[in-house]
Amino acid sequence: MKSGQSHYRRALLKLSGESLKGELDSGIDSEALIYLAGQVKEAVAMGVQLAVVVGGGNFWRGEEWEARGMDRATADYAGMLATMMNSLALQDALEQIGTDTRAQSAIAIQAVAEPYIRR
Repeated sequence: MKSGQSHYRRALLKLSGESLKGELDSGIDSEALIYLAGQVKEAVAMGVQLAVVVGGGNFWRGEEWEARGMDRATADYAGMLATMMNSLALQDALEQIGTDTRAQSAIAIQAVAEPYIRR
């Protein structure tokens, strides 16, 4: 194996929404976003086909809203939208540093993400 190559051809990276908020109480910390995008780019440069799953906990917690009386399905859909917000922020950060991306979503939101299709 050459220097700078990975032992793995493919990998799945799960980023919690919490990782994107950095030192903030909520939302997205631009420094954390830039750091994570750089780490992803580094893995891709090593030849890894990387799938990234990102959460939305820095914006929304469905179980908290369910406990406040919100319908659980509605709370979960709101969490999916928070996840999309994080996905788009990460996608933008990656593309700004020259890394090709595709954002995919399990909910129909074609204006900003490709629908997930099981092949």
